[in-house]
Amino acid sequence: MTAAAVQEPITGLLDAATVLAVADDVWTSLVGDGEVLVPLPLPAPAETVSAWVQITGPWCGAVVVSCAEATAEALTGCLLRARPPAVLEPEDVEDALGELANVLGGNVKAVLPGPSALGLPQAGPNPPAARPGDLCRVDAQWRGQFLTITVQGATGAPHAERTR
Repeated sequence: MTAAAVQEPITGLLDAATVLAVADDVWTSLVGDGEVLVPLPLPAPAETVSAWVQITGPWCGAVVVSCAEATAEALTGCLLRARPPAVLEPEDVEDALGELANVLGGNVKAVLPGPSALGLPQAGPNPPAARPGDLCRVDAQWRGQFLTITVQGATGAPHAERTR
């Protein structure tokens, strides 16, 4: 990308139906057979936990997974079903949510123009989006609980400094 190039917003590259299709595939393979992500929004809980991975390439941004702590713990149990620990530590939950974000991010990266690179999973407060139009969000439920997947442009991407 040249210094003068402006990154196309994510909404010009993929839509919520594509993100949901990616998530459906990931859910079956990673969370488990019979586990379903239902695209029906619920109100967000007062506190959420998030994990994300950065994508850098012709489009720069992040794939973010956010849910309530209890939902993240239940997801961790599914991801660790072969060898769950007796007690889930916060690091276990961060690692599992990060792995989910990582696999989702890798699959989203595959449908974006390339070449692109995927960063390491991170956990914490949601990273800020660069601009409102550079965001694709899927609000859903898993086991009746709030969960959202957001594909959002990165703050600091080449276009972010040029739009001030």
